[in-house]
Amino acid sequence: MAFDFKKEFKEFYMPKKKPTIVDVPKANYIAIKGKGNPNEEGGQYKQAIGILYAVAYTLRMSYKTDYKIEGFFEYVVPPLEGFWWQDDEKAIDYSDKASFNWISVIRLPDFVTKKDFDWAVETATKKKKLDCSCAEFMTIEEGLCVQIMHIGPFDDEPTTVAVMDKFLKENGYENDINDKRRHHEIYMSDARKVAPEKMKTVIRHPIKKVK
Repeated sequence: MAFDFKKEFKEFYMPKKKPTIVDVPKANYIAIKGKGNPNEEGGQYKQAIGILYAVAYTLRMSYKTDYKIEGFFEYVVPPLEGFWWQDDEKAIDYSDKASFNWISVIRLPDFVTKKDFDWAVETATKKKKLDCSCAEFMTIEEGLCVQIMHIGPFDDEPTTVAVMDKFLKENGYENDINDKRRHHEIYMSDARKVAPEKMKTVIRHPIKKVK
């Protein structure tokens, strides 16, 4: 049975539909940075997703090649995630998608090193005939966060975020969104296959105790 991050780390991928506080440990990711409307056909975001998956699956299937990764075990490629922000804004304005900055990521198993990552980028570029050079090996330590499972379209997220904010206020916490800690989404549904009203998205915000 292939290792599945969603099942092994349910506390980070399958939260309830009510806010919970989690301490998210350091992890490594395939990451691509960009700016602009994620819904733009053929835009930078859509291109980035293609590159992320090309590198992710090259690593996933490496055991079938001559390149051997030390400590490798079979696993399910983790879900797509995204960190989002807008210049000079602590809150997300969902109506102004063109001004989004984003870092799209896919988590890597701990056994994948920077050397393995570089091999995957080079291999994916050659085999897929796709320039994957914009992909980065990124280590992220989110730390203390509040999260919730949002059900529905992305444009309805402000209602869910308001629930999170109310929970923080009632429990002595506040948001700690800044230029290093971002609004974070984990996409548990495939938007191409699931109706908007049924989509599941983990929303996670960095927090701190109120002094």
